[in-house]
Amino acid sequence: MVNEMRLAQGFFRLVYFLPTVIPITVTLLIWRLIYKPDNNGFLNALFMLVGGHPQSWLQDPLLVREAIIVLLTWANFGSTLLIYLAALQDVPSEHYEAAEIERRESLPAHCLHHLSSLYPTMITTFILQVIAVVQIFTEPFLLTKGGPGNATLTPVLVIYNKAFLNNDFGLASAWSLSLIIILGLFSAVYLRITRRAD
Repeated sequence: MVNEMRLAQGFFRLVYFLPTVIPITVTLLIWRLIYKPDNNGFLNALFMLVGGHPQSWLQDPLLVREAIIVLLTWANFGSTLLIYLAALQDVPSEHYEAAEIERRESLPAHCLHHLSSLYPTMITTFILQVIAVVQIFTEPFLLTKGGPGNATLTPVLVIYNKAFLNNDFGLASAWSLSLIIILGLFSAVYLRITRRAD
């Protein structure tokens, strides 16, 4: 939608990219206010306006993962948007003309045409997202400390707990090395895909 805009495209790019440049601690303070468990929380106030009941977003093991996923999606959406915008602007204009003709024939054909152009970008973005998700630490550490009931423990947070809470530096080092190897494999796949795309 942003790519197809003729007016205010720069404004919407800025609006979508803005959460990416906000420091993570400020982002977490904002989302802590949104997820407050009492009636003063912004999300709970919205729920109560439509007849719902207040929820304990960061204290309920059934809701806390989804709450952090929403936070992470909001905070990182801007960089993903820029990657896709750059990919869409690299598509030659004749592809758009062909897509316009196909759109008149059928909408699925139009969508498939765009998806085939974006396939290398989608694979690259997927691998980058996997690498980023495996390394998540700050959000669960500052919001929930891995709780409630270990529902938000991440690999890096487990390594941190082993090293600095349990003083088991040997096991933490071994897990860190394993994580480096796994992420190295994903990085190798990423490099291979980008070279093939080039």
